[in-house]
Amino acid sequence: MMKKYKFEEIADEIEEKITQELYKPGYKLPSVRELKAKYNTSISTIQRAYECLLIKDMVRSEPKSGYYVKRKSNPISKISSGFSHHVIIRDAYFENNLSKISSMQISKNVLSEFNVAQPGDFFIPQKLILRTMQQVIREKGASLLRYYPSNGSEKLREQISERAASHQTHLNPSELIITDGALQALYIALSCICMPGDVVAIESPCVFSVLEVLRIQKLKVIEIPVDIQDGFDIDHLKKACSTTQIKAVLITPNFHNPTGCLLSDEQKKSLLYLIQEKGIPLIENDIYGDLHYSGQRPATIRSFDQSGLVLTYSSYSKSLASGLRLGWLSAGQYFEKAEQIKYTLGSTVSPVYQETILKLISTTSYYRHCRQLRNQLARQSFHTHNLLTEFFPKLTRFSFPSGGSNIWVKMDERTDMELFYKQCETIGVRFTPGYTFSYSNIYNHFFRIVFFDKYSVKREDVIKLAGKAASEQLAIW
Repeated sequence: MMKKYKFEEIADEIEEKITQELYKPGYKLPSVRELKAKYNTSISTIQRAYECLLIKDMVRSEPKSGYYVKRKSNPISKISSGFSHHVIIRDAYFENNLSKISSMQISKNVLSEFNVAQPGDFFIPQKLILRTMQQVIREKGASLLRYYPSNGSEKLREQISERAASHQTHLNPSELIITDGALQALYIALSCICMPGDVVAIESPCVFSVLEVLRIQKLKVIEIPVDIQDGFDIDHLKKACSTTQIKAVLITPNFHNPTGCLLSDEQKKSLLYLIQEKGIPLIENDIYGDLHYSGQRPATIRSFDQSGLVLTYSSYSKSLASGLRLGWLSAGQYFEKAEQIKYTLGSTVSPVYQETILKLISTTSYYRHCRQLRNQLARQSFHTHNLLTEFFPKLTRFSFPSGGSNIWVKMDERTDMELFYKQCETIGVRFTPGYTFSYSNIYNHFFRIVFFDKYSVKREDVIKLAGKAASEQLAIW
């Protein structure tokens, strides 16, 4: 792993003292000039250290006074969705949810789309990717025009395995499959395990692209609630297992989309023990694992597994660029079947993409980019929280993720959401409606806001106007 920057080391030291309550709530922290002298560094380095702590919501800044340890506020109310505690088996069927999204007319008024879950131009290392791609083309030449092995480049699989080992995840490179993105990896994993009509347990809310894959495969689902504070409800899954034959569990343990929830290692182990006890395969999405705002990269469930029941997949669409269509699947004990299914879907992933990713992750370039991206996303998250807090109605509730690129928002129950979305279209802003994250209608008063594009004055203004429109609706009550 790369050595930490000086400002990160300073921030970590202050954070540790706050955590250990050596610096108590309300304590005035050392001034920038004091820390400059103590660490023999620049003022900008100290300011960046304090900025990290501001982003983590651990300190507050008072103009002309200094920095203070933030007083502990009352914990935010749980975001209640009205989720039923009964185990309900549902058909994987949308009531025109996706068609509503896809048929939305592209309005000329839309200035800002906060519903696009992919990096904007500001976050894509365009020069690095294009320069690397050009180098690959010069070096490999016509060999890039031929088929690569169906499972993918051997060197790429070895490099992915080596990177995974840096965060204690063991992946056998000979059992890795390079895929055309994360959704293809999920499709293969489900196809290894399930037949049409089988029941799978999924997170609720669950990103709609996954729901669409389940629909295409004609599967039935049991939705397991994900609470923004407590995470994936393992007790609900236990209850479901006792009454239903579940063929697979789907989960995103690191920065779940849309809530941003991160499961603790203890929760990951508890979930692993349960699926091992029941003999149920677990399909783990680790696409957001590299997008942690601070500290060490979170562990995968696979890192604790020796049974082969955990199938892990990921891609580089969030950490690099969505146009680089390359993902991977480690299929555990289902590798041979996964290999066969991959071959039927197409013999190889683009050699240019494979060689480009290989070259990027073989050097420190990818680490440096991810470090910068994480800092940028942390700032974006902090700024988005401030905008929602200041301009949306008082009873608006939202998640506080420690990684990823989105926030899950619940509006006051009195809000007419259909009217709200129409007002947003007129204003020029678009969010992802909550009803697209479930086969039920329990998230009608929710929406997801994605901050994967740089804020401009216009982007800030449309969020302010959306909040104002919601507030004006409630003013008539």
